[in-house]
Amino acid sequence: MTAKIISGNKIAEEMRAEMKKEIEELKAKHSIVPGLAVVLVGENPASVVYVRNKKKSCEEIGINSFEHKLAADASEDKLLAVVDKLNSDDAVHGILVQLPLPKQIDENKVLNRIIPTKDVDGFHPFNVGRMLVGDPIFLPCTPHGVQQMLVRSGVKIAGSHVVIIGRSNIVGKPVAAILIQKAKNADATVTICHSRTKNLPEVTQLGDILVAAIGVPEFVKANMVREGSVVIDVGVNRVEDKSNPKGFRLVGDVAFDEVKEKASAITPVPGGVGPMTITMLLHNTIRAAKLKHNIA
Repeated sequence: MTAKIISGNKIAEEMRAEMKKEIEELKAKHSIVPGLAVVLVGENPASVVYVRNKKKSCEEIGINSFEHKLAADASEDKLLAVVDKLNSDDAVHGILVQLPLPKQIDENKVLNRIIPTKDVDGFHPFNVGRMLVGDPIFLPCTPHGVQQMLVRSGVKIAGSHVVIIGRSNIVGKPVAAILIQKAKNADATVTICHSRTKNLPEVTQLGDILVAAIGVPEFVKANMVREGSVVIDVGVNRVEDKSNPKGFRLVGDVAFDEVKEKASAITPVPGGVGPMTITMLLHNTIRAAKLKHNIA
């Protein structure tokens, strides 16, 4: 058996085409243009590329993009003042402060300063609480992207056993919170594994769906995967590769070549979960604009 490839690029492209039409309707019927503000502090190379990609994605589907750059030595107060200004700007429906932030700034303090109705990353404690009780305003982008990949690939979630490797607040915990709900595209039995889990391969082999989100290159081997399971690889890791002009290559948390022979479906890296993160950010920005104007 060779696994079906679940292409995040393809699903993201489909979703963005749908969103582009949705924005055109918002403009035509309500004269509303969703707006996303991205705040970048410093010149972290990965963050700069990510912000550039977000801006390009916004332009492609018709979202207004507002970029605010601060120096790496900017004070916490200066950043909070930018967030306050964006909170009160009616043209801005979503605010995203690019992480990581320099050490002189408290990330939690900044993220908590964004008003929940503009928190399109879904990290504010208010939005985390709403997600947990099954009444979300915004779902966090990567976990929501994982759910959409499963749904749009025809993978049955209801009644399935989902095993998640990783308990971060960014991926592991929210994926569990989303898929365990008594709701459409959920109703799964969920197990979360982590660094203290005993007999890890025995537990991961129980999964009808296995989600790897630990940040360890090619950690998940074939012996950890049940025959015929669906494997979602959230990891993106740089490993040295002297044969590559860049000196490195990107791999996931799953040993793709050996696991694909055992799984029924698998996401690649790159081109898997990655493209879905920005796509769900765009989705949340459109939702924020609709909520502000009381559009169902």
